[in-house]
Amino acid sequence: MTFSLFRRRSIHVSVYGKTDRGRVREHNEDRFLVADLTTKRPMAAGEGQEHVLGRSGSLLLVADGMGGAAAGEVASEMVAEVVYTHLAANLTDAPSPRHFAECLREALVSANSRIHAYAAAHPEAAGMGSTATAAGVLGPDAYVAQVGDSRAYLVRRGVATQLTQDQSLTRHLVETGRMTPEEAERSQDRNVILQALGPSPRVEVVVTRQGLSAGDAVVLCSDGLTGFVTAAEIAEVVGSSHDLSAVCEELVELANARGGRDNVTVVVARFDGPGLKEPPPGDGPGEPQLVP
Repeated sequence: MTFSLFRRRSIHVSVYGKTDRGRVREHNEDRFLVADLTTKRPMAAGEGQEHVLGRSGSLLLVADGMGGAAAGEVASEMVAEVVYTHLAANLTDAPSPRHFAECLREALVSANSRIHAYAAAHPEAAGMGSTATAAGVLGPDAYVAQVGDSRAYLVRRGVATQLTQDQSLTRHLVETGRMTPEEAERSQDRNVILQALGPSPRVEVVVTRQGLSAGDAVVLCSDGLTGFVTAAEIAEVVGSSHDLSAVCEELVELANARGGRDNVTVVVARFDGPGLKEPPPGDGPGEPQLVP
């Protein structure tokens, strides 16, 4: 009876990710991770994954490293390793939403401590750090944890809604009225971020919750994509094919065709199944709810 009930309420997840060095950079300092937290199975690079969302949820993550002497690659790899290991070790079977969100927040805090300690012990890696955008999906809800300016979008009915807020200098200037959004797009400081994992011993992780509906897609990406491809274009490409590997490939190629001046990484997950309701009428999903 319990198994039958679970099947009737099941949520189906299809996901694919791709990372690319771009046309200019010598190294790829981006990293992504996809994992089924119930079976404890991370997805290998170049491999898609389809699964029924389990009782402990699933994880999507994009990290964009920074630092000389290949330190950015080390930092983003640490983010992926520490976040997955923390969640796999600390999530209970069928965790409460509160416990799930707290574990996600704690995982990024733990990654910050690990990177900061590494940089302190390796002078050649001084200043190393990484952004981190992690979406943990539990039941019909996505919990998005954010540090830096990698982004998460929800694509519903052909429209992409940004679920994260860039922790950047230009966004701060726009919010305080000292710069217009148009000026921010053209600013030479648009890549200056106010927070990352590693540079400081303390970090403030922003966690939000967003309800999912049948047919929704969640897109995580580094600024190597969003610096060259608009939200509307992301939505158009996501809606153009059911083949998520082709979607990721097209988005990466689009960023590279426009200069490819940064590493570019994108993860796309599509959600469906009887465990999700049809999207409600209206213009969009509404504002994500802050998880204190």
